[in-house]
Amino acid sequence: MQAVVVHGKDDLRVEDIADPVCGAEQVLVAMEWGGICGSDIAYWKSGASGTAVLSAPLVLGHEVSGTVAEIGPDAAAALAARGIGIGSNVTMHPATLVGEHQVPADTADRTNLWPEVRYFGSAAFEPHEQGGFSRLRAVRPEQLRVVPEGVSLKEAALAEPFAVALHAVARAGDVAGKTVLVNGAGPIGALAVAAAKAAGAATVIAADLSDAALDIAARMGADQCVNPASGGVLPQDVDVAIEASGAPRALGGVIAAVRRGGVMVQVGNLPGGEISAALGNIVTREIDYRGSYRFVDEISEALDLMASGVDVSPLMTHEVLLAEALAGFDLAADRSSGSSKVMIRLG
Repeated sequence: MQAVVVHGKDDLRVEDIADPVCGAEQVLVAMEWGGICGSDIAYWKSGASGTAVLSAPLVLGHEVSGTVAEIGPDAAAALAARGIGIGSNVTMHPATLVGEHQVPADTADRTNLWPEVRYFGSAAFEPHEQGGFSRLRAVRPEQLRVVPEGVSLKEAALAEPFAVALHAVARAGDVAGKTVLVNGAGPIGALAVAAAKAAGAATVIAADLSDAALDIAARMGADQCVNPASGGVLPQDVDVAIEASGAPRALGGVIAAVRRGGVMVQVGNLPGGEISAALGNIVTREIDYRGSYRFVDEISEALDLMASGVDVSPLMTHEVLLAEALAGFDLAADRSSGSSKVMIRLG
């Protein structure tokens, strides 16, 4: 079968690899759609994503959807009870918790913080966990999430990044009736706009250096848009800030925009090494600065919200075939292209 495989820095290929075998306790999914993520681009551009470094070829892709093609005999009963059969439309929770670990009681339910998590398309552990940018993918039955009626498979591939955004907004606490600043209107930021509106935020302000990104944020529900590169000024005294750019130089201004006693959530990936950032206002304004990492099971909430009318289509700016995936990666990596989420038709 064909797959998108990264072999190292600047070495990305669409190539033939062996078809997966559906084990007795597994499900084989015929992949249909995949969304290119920043971590996919990082593996291609640098051979690493954060602290995860490539040591072997890796099939990329964790934002995916497809249809059930084969069900292992030992998985059949459990799936039937969930209404899942051959041909069912599904997306997948990309995480698999591994190992026996003792964790603090207050984080036991926060499975995203488990010490060892294998994740689609990740080089964090050996052997690497292969991703879903391929014709077929064998998965555990519990990873499947049924795509609700009215949600397309193309949209369902965005349930994973939408879950990341929902988790980030949830980390801020109750945002109902509050003013929320989302800094960085890339895919996660734009989805955080939608997540904040869905959670009842009274006003959501999006900030970015790209007018094209801000246009998408507005279509995702932002009440106001600010472009500092064009003379725009960040708001003052917002209740909550969601920092989605991951740009260290942006931190000082975003922190200064949060009211005294407010909350700032960091969902944008910061560099793994030392950085220079203006953080003094965290102390003097007594701001709660919280991290946000992946998600627990908000992928199910994401699908429900899409089914109830949250429109993620403005995010999907480009579409390529699997054979054209390298061109799709070029588009996704080039902000001047106006791209947000580049979708690969895997089927």
